[in-house]
Amino acid sequence: MDRRTEYYSAASRLTYVAHFFGLAALILILIWLLHYRGGLNYESNNPDLVFNVHPFLMFFSLIFLGGEAMMAYKTVRASHGVKKSVHMLVHLLAIVLAIVGISAAFKYHDMIYKEDVYSLHSWIGITTICMYCLQWVFGFFTFMFPRASVPTRNKFLPWHLCAGRALLYMAICAALTGLLEKFTFLQLSPHQRESRLLNFTGLAILFFGIFVDLSVALGYYTLY
Repeated sequence: MDRRTEYYSAASRLTYVAHFFGLAALILILIWLLHYRGGLNYESNNPDLVFNVHPFLMFFSLIFLGGEAMMAYKTVRASHGVKKSVHMLVHLLAIVLAIVGISAAFKYHDMIYKEDVYSLHSWIGITTICMYCLQWVFGFFTFMFPRASVPTRNKFLPWHLCAGRALLYMAICAALTGLLEKFTFLQLSPHQRESRLLNFTGLAILFFGIFVDLSVALGYYTLY
């Protein structure tokens, strides 16, 4: 087995671990929102149900779908054109869902007459979605636009890769600070089941990001 095949096999195995933590985080978030927080409904007159759309969509979009797009491009055996198209389209879907998720937070604040974008969590989140959009536009015109030259693509590929990995961690940072902020607002006891559920959710999100990053880092070496 040559070095390139070895890196590819290791990256593929790490994606299984990443999927485990990603699905675990998704299930835990749904249990939290549906069982402990009463559900989620963007069109509801109940502001809490409107807000619950926010944490679900922000995790599902920028973190879960974003991570899946990164892993698919680096570790799935397919033609280069197919992988690029899937990568870009999944990221685009993530952006659309993230915009809906952010609008749910703004709608919630309007319903309870609360100030917008005042916390560290919101600052990190807004910065992340803005940079995520810029990263997508940059990637489209650099790697999908037919007139972009091969030397230009090769020059910017490492920067695009590093920016994507950094944005994943920024999204995770926003999610974890958001969970901590919600934990504080709810004034939960550390010994309540809901508190432990939030802690396990945060750990699952963090480990998902770590294993996505590791799989992408190893998958990068298969290009050479």
